[in-house]
Amino acid sequence: MTPSRLHESVIAGRVRWVKDMIQGIRALPLGSFEEFIADGRSCAAAESYLRRGLEAILDLGRHILAKGMGKAVPEYKDIARELKNAGVIAPETAEILLVLAGYRNRMVHFYHEIGVRELYDICANGSGDVERVLTDILNWLGSNPDKIDTSL
Repeated sequence: MTPSRLHESVIAGRVRWVKDMIQGIRALPLGSFEEFIADGRSCAAAESYLRRGLEAILDLGRHILAKGMGKAVPEYKDIARELKNAGVIAPETAEILLVLAGYRNRMVHFYHEIGVRELYDICANGSGDVERVLTDILNWLGSNPDKIDTSL
């Protein structure tokens, strides 16, 4: 693959999606586990918001690697490693993204093993991890405006 400029519309769309999914998680009844399970829809909504947010941030990373650096990265966990190697995210953030990528894979392939309590705990205490990854990526993009194609 030959590196080219990143598509501003792809970046904006994925960033908005991640932020919307985090906002959706935070709008859930997360004050207590009992409050969370009082409405059976909370678990389904939490799973959807979390999975879709993780996929969007990983897709954003894949876009940066594919378009901006000419690297095809087929596996989600490899996105974390390659973003770190390229200096897009800090090593500590890469470790977080590696865990998030693994969790996304569990959600898709081993969904039946994820309990309601685990999902509640992640949504109540872990959405900051997604924001940290997004912040690193946005900081890198802000420091590299020449890598972004802003034309329609």
